[in-house]
Amino acid sequence: MRDYKQRRSAYPAFLNVMGHGLRERLGVSDSAGETEKPVLSEAEADAAYDKFVMDNLKRNYAGHYVHGMLGMTGFRLVNTPTFVPAYLHSISGSDFWVGIGTSLQQLGGIVSPIIGAQQIEHRKKILPVSVMLGLLMRAQILGLAISGWFLGGWPALAFALVFLFLLGVFQGPQRVAFQLLLAKVIPIRLRGRLQAWRNLTGGLIAALLSYFAGSWLVANHVWGNGYATTFFLAFVLTSLGLSALQMLMREPEPASVRERKSLRERMKDFPSLIREDAGFAWFMVARSLAMGSRIGQPFFFLYAAYVLGISAEANPEAFGTTLAIISLAYMGADTVTNLIWGYLSDRQGFRSTFVISLAINIVGVAALMMSHSIATFAIAFFMIGAAQSGYMMSTSNIVLEYGHRHDVPMRMALSNTAEGAMGALAPLLGAGLVVWLGYEASFYATIVTMVAALIVLVWKVDEPRRRRLAKLGAGGLGPDGLGSDGLGSDGK
Repeated sequence: MRDYKQRRSAYPAFLNVMGHGLRERLGVSDSAGETEKPVLSEAEADAAYDKFVMDNLKRNYAGHYVHGMLGMTGFRLVNTPTFVPAYLHSISGSDFWVGIGTSLQQLGGIVSPIIGAQQIEHRKKILPVSVMLGLLMRAQILGLAISGWFLGGWPALAFALVFLFLLGVFQGPQRVAFQLLLAKVIPIRLRGRLQAWRNLTGGLIAALLSYFAGSWLVANHVWGNGYATTFFLAFVLTSLGLSALQMLMREPEPASVRERKSLRERMKDFPSLIREDAGFAWFMVARSLAMGSRIGQPFFFLYAAYVLGISAEANPEAFGTTLAIISLAYMGADTVTNLIWGYLSDRQGFRSTFVISLAINIVGVAALMMSHSIATFAIAFFMIGAAQSGYMMSTSNIVLEYGHRHDVPMRMALSNTAEGAMGALAPLLGAGLVVWLGYEASFYATIVTMVAALIVLVWKVDEPRRRRLAKLGAGGLGPDGLGSDGLGSDGK
């Protein structure tokens, strides 16, 4: 027994000696029994980063495609200006509370993007944080479903408002985290078409599901509450997408990240982040004004139902069918237009997509005001859906092309916060206009703010991609065509 214990106690020392000899032969130092990583130059670190990105490109492309396809399919069922407004109106009977619900969702996203950016910009890996935020968002959708099934009237409305607010709270930092994650692993020359193809397939699925949800789930009160069942379907789809991303994603570690600062310290940098690039500052103004579309958007479907003379109480089948057709038109626009937006963005830049989508949105709202049949309403909603698709693709990606990569999370947060502030105020203004002056007044206000956004965008915002390419020149480009960081850094 003593010999056994002696031999057993000798094993750690033996392994340590053998390990030391091996490390010595490999030419690495031995400190506290750990292998020191060789120090790489900045150029070597960038090259290693680029190699990791290219080696895992197919896997990461597939992960982001599946996540985006299923995730955005599910979230469209919640974020379209049809199902949630109709649900809030069904349990409250008031246009005012429809505006309040939409406003609360945007209000939740005002401050949270900045806090989220401050929490992730110093991290070399952000996938765990992104997954956690994604789970919290999906929990709110599940809450909408459960409260809809088991509650009714004012209790259901109260819980719906809470869940919509919390959805906005977690959506704010989630948008920052997932866009940064996308930027880390997908070269900028591929981002437009990736989002185009995922939105194409996701839009097709969402369009078909929206028609099914309206014409069958809502019309027939499936599982007691068709709206709640629709939200549960959204929860299932988005959860599957998040699981796919978590399984497939391989995230690289950048050679350097921003030094961690407190939120108060980081906020002191905000003025310089805005001042150092006038194009970015004016882009924030244009993006905020463009959110004026939310003045009238929560009431688009309610207006259509009013003009067509249908209600969920008097004729639920006709109401459900109309909801299905209009939702199909809105979401189907993604299916038809996303490839156009994606390839246009890759070739001309995201500013061009922003300009064209704004113009289409203005025409779409004007067409809505002149509609008197289900067919003309469907055409108007198609234009508005196409415009919204282009807006989301352009505004979420153009931010990545301003400034140094270290500041990308906070730039996204600042831009999203400015957008969210307008998005929170707009539905409240819209609700007031609807109650006091009617639906048309809110639509006129919507058009005015979007025209103002278009003027600012055309006259004050340049295309950052062309400027950066001119600065870098052909010799300074990485394998993605825009620099080794993959984020569109200007080389600062």
